[in-house]
Amino acid sequence: MPRRQYRLVVEGELSDQVGLVLEGMTMSREGGNTVLVGPVRDQAELQGYLQRLSDFGLTLLSATAVEEETRS
Repeated sequence: MPRRQYRLVVEGELSDQVGLVLEGMTMSREGGNTVLVGPVRDQAELQGYLQRLSDFGLTLLSATAVEEETRS
């Protein structure tokens, strides 16, 4: 099943502990916001990531599929 890379941008700078909840995503901080990048297996997994962000009361600024696809 192909995996697609996603880039999620969240308002504010998240702590490293919050980043651990989004297992499999690489976290960086840019311009006062947090950028999460990683492979997403399917739409259900993407919705799970988005729900976790919502559960923390975070504001999602963007969710973008990155062109590169990987096979797993």
